[in-house]
Amino acid sequence: MTHRFHPTLLREYDMRGVVGDTLGKADAYALGRTFGTLVARAGGSAVAVGRDGRLSSPMLETALVRGLVDSGVDALRIGLGPTPMLYFAQAERDVMGGIQITGSHNPRDHNGFKLVFQRRPFFGEDIRKLGGQAAAGDWNEGAGRIETVDLMDAYATRLMQGFDGGAFRIGWDAGNGAAGPAVEKLTQLLPGEHHLLFTDIDGHFPHHHPDPSEERNLADLKALVLGNKLDFGVAFDGDGDRIGVVDGKGRTIQGDQLLSIFAEDVLKDRPGATIIADVKASQALFDRIEALGGRPLMWKTGHSLIKSKMKQTGSLLAGEMTGHIFFADDYYGFDDGLYAAVRLIRAITRLGKSVTELRAAMPKMVNTPELRFPVADSRKFAVVDEVLARLRAMGAVLDDTDGARVRTDDGWWLLRASNTQDALVARVEARDDAALERLIAELDSQLAESGVIRVCSE
Repeated sequence: MTHRFHPTLLREYDMRGVVGDTLGKADAYALGRTFGTLVARAGGSAVAVGRDGRLSSPMLETALVRGLVDSGVDALRIGLGPTPMLYFAQAERDVMGGIQITGSHNPRDHNGFKLVFQRRPFFGEDIRKLGGQAAAGDWNEGAGRIETVDLMDAYATRLMQGFDGGAFRIGWDAGNGAAGPAVEKLTQLLPGEHHLLFTDIDGHFPHHHPDPSEERNLADLKALVLGNKLDFGVAFDGDGDRIGVVDGKGRTIQGDQLLSIFAEDVLKDRPGATIIADVKASQALFDRIEALGGRPLMWKTGHSLIKSKMKQTGSLLAGEMTGHIFFADDYYGFDDGLYAAVRLIRAITRLGKSVTELRAAMPKMVNTPELRFPVADSRKFAVVDEVLARLRAMGAVLDDTDGARVRTDDGWWLLRASNTQDALVARVEARDDAALERLIAELDSQLAESGVIRVCSE
């Protein structure tokens, strides 16, 4: 017996597909069978399994668990909850691996799997090798057991461990995603006044799509904060590993701005700590970390890549523009939107300033949203290489950590190939509107030389 995954299912950071098209029960079973075999051959005996609230997740979970037990390992079913609860189970329970069934922030007909192996992210070459092993039918046979446990209370308690924050009036928007019940439990433990939106899990996402990095998805939260004069508001994506924040005036706080707040707090106790941000983050963030006495490190975009770099460097804090925030000072080093919310409460208490005050004090920069434009998968990396070659020949001030990031006296622009879509991704930031237009023109000129026309943004 063998299985071939659709090639688009095997992504760089995790596995994602369209249910009924590129993803189905057979894929979930084959994943369980293959991953279980890897765990067993590494000397492990159990894998934790969680799922989000998408309509297809129960079906995929049933097939995945069957594949795991047929490989001879035990399946620890933790049930419906956010991805960080699965990470928590993998860190705290006697299991060698973990799999979360989740479509994250993708459209509701999508789903997939996030994997952890030996307390490390399982991605990139690991996923490609897993695909080859399934295609070869290189599987163990056995009869593992299934155990079902409820970890929600233990997870919420862990979020509160060491809590030293004050009481605030906060809005919470779970977006009908998997974080909803955990948000309800967490806010019962926190001091202050809490106003909750859309904590009922509903895979139809009837109110708005659960992606707080998109401004339009924060409209309900902004209205809640402004209408009730709350101190600030937080929102989560579909599986709860990302956070979005708005201040008391309803202004969005981007992922890199949020990381700046956390950096100031962490560096008070850990001077000189390395803090990682992805290549899409503002230069103002890297400058701020350095001014606070930290060591800024720019790294590749992608939650798995960031987590691996943290382990390699011993970094205590990291983050991405999209709202993945990683704490390794008093936490496990994985991305957890709910824990980030708790740490925000603690940070503003320790810093003695409101979220609104901290937002107002940040440098005024003008920038584009993340720009995306379709380019064939076979061409996108070649375009970036061509741009890099031309820039080097021009003597540009260049960082090629993840694509091409060009720095000038008045701003910067970034061009990189998406690891999850047939697209190029760009971002431009400058000190004023005139500089922004000039840098956008530079980007467009480079794209045109490689035969690419920018046609859309999001």
